[in-house]
Amino acid sequence: MNGAECLLRTLARNRVEVCFMNPGTSEMQFVAALDRVPAVRGVLCLFEGVCSGAADGYARMTGRPAATVLHLGPGLANALANFHNARKAYSPVVNIVGEHSTRHLQYDAPLTSDIETFARTVSGYVRTPESVCEIGAAAAETIQAAVRPPGQVATLIVPADFSWSESTEPGPVIVRPPRHAPDAGRLSIAARALRSGEPVALLLSGTTLIGRGLEAAGRIAAATGATIFAARYSARMESGRGRFRPARIPYFPEPAVAALAGLRHLILLEAKAPVSFFGYPDNPSYLAPHDCAIHALASLEEDGTAALDALVEELGAAPLAYTRGSEAPIPSDGPLTPDLIGRAVAAWMPDNSIVSDEMISSGEAVWLHLLNARSHDHLPVTGGSIGQGLPVAVGAAIACPERKVIALEADGSGMYTLQALWTMVRESLDVTVVIFANRRYRILDIEMRRTGAKGFGPAAEGMIDIGRPDIDWVRLGTGMGVPSTRATTVEEFAEQFRQAMSEKGPRLIEALIN
Repeated sequence: MNGAECLLRTLARNRVEVCFMNPGTSEMQFVAALDRVPAVRGVLCLFEGVCSGAADGYARMTGRPAATVLHLGPGLANALANFHNARKAYSPVVNIVGEHSTRHLQYDAPLTSDIETFARTVSGYVRTPESVCEIGAAAAETIQAAVRPPGQVATLIVPADFSWSESTEPGPVIVRPPRHAPDAGRLSIAARALRSGEPVALLLSGTTLIGRGLEAAGRIAAATGATIFAARYSARMESGRGRFRPARIPYFPEPAVAALAGLRHLILLEAKAPVSFFGYPDNPSYLAPHDCAIHALASLEEDGTAALDALVEELGAAPLAYTRGSEAPIPSDGPLTPDLIGRAVAAWMPDNSIVSDEMISSGEAVWLHLLNARSHDHLPVTGGSIGQGLPVAVGAAIACPERKVIALEADGSGMYTLQALWTMVRESLDVTVVIFANRRYRILDIEMRRTGAKGFGPAAEGMIDIGRPDIDWVRLGTGMGVPSTRATTVEEFAEQFRQAMSEKGPRLIEALIN
């Protein structure tokens, strides 16, 4: 058994069952070993940024790591943007990067680079084994590092000669470290704040936005009158009618400050104190009132759901009686707008869908309708590096093949990782892609004004307009093998989307919005 097979078998022992790959010469032993270790599924991606984004989406839906295999430093560099998003999502990822053979490194060949430096920008753990005999143990330790709460990208750099040389036994099965419940002292402080009669809010993130955490937060809100906020850039949130729906902190600082105004206590559960996405002239970066007491009830590494359960018991909060709510309204015909697209998506998306959201400027209008859609998981932008939506949809679809995945994607952002469409076809993934085609970096229209830049001349317009020439997503999707159509009216979009929901994907709809 060579080092590459030892590494694969260590992954398999630890239920790392999927590997998103864009390999090169230094990783060929790993590719060859896939046939000897069928427990690990290799998924080919045509760009490394798709690999890293797909691993992020997989981890968000399973809580378990996928692996990535990338080719040397340049391959890792291509993956960095979506590893940045995975880092901000606290997604566990086992990132394997091939390196030149040890005797070849001294020659500074064309692809030689400082891989460790690249890796440390997005990884919480980086290791290069010193001998082939360390491969199994190093792989197990990398997996252990990836799943350490709250989760992180962990990188293992493997010299090519360690892959082809004879190795020892695979690494051991790791014991996944648990999330610990917060101490009783912090719980008492939070309960006292909730009983104080002063304005109080809870800010949820991490595991508190799925499962029983949401239910517990709703009970606390009903019992105390506290406001419940969801951190806007959390990796995953269960949503839709029939579930407790916390408010999202607004994107721009003015409405965010207004939403938090008057609070005397803000209780954090696996969340950080809220700050603005960007700094703007004459606007604060820190969003909570400066006289608001911040109580970190559960840190990022701790069990926020256990803390919420304990608060429910401490407060004697009664169970909530939810109603399913009203059906999402079916839109009437007319020109396509984000609002009407949102209505159509909410009306016809099936129960238990997964929504990968990278709508950018269209997002807020659609989000309001998703709240009234059937129950679903929402996977938003986390780190702000665009090009995550399509790869995250790939990873989510592989993680949950029985569920419909809907990728709501801005046209400009989609161009960063459109290679993901090819992988959707190759792997027969049930993904419906909706491209919000306004043929502009529309968000930059807004940001130009907000930053005080004196733009909007012809040169500035040329940096925002992506409609000269028009990007033809129907041809792009068809060229990747995805059945693709274009909608210009609500009636056309509704018919195309309804049909896509009734069939297995992949499928792409280019929505020309007004």
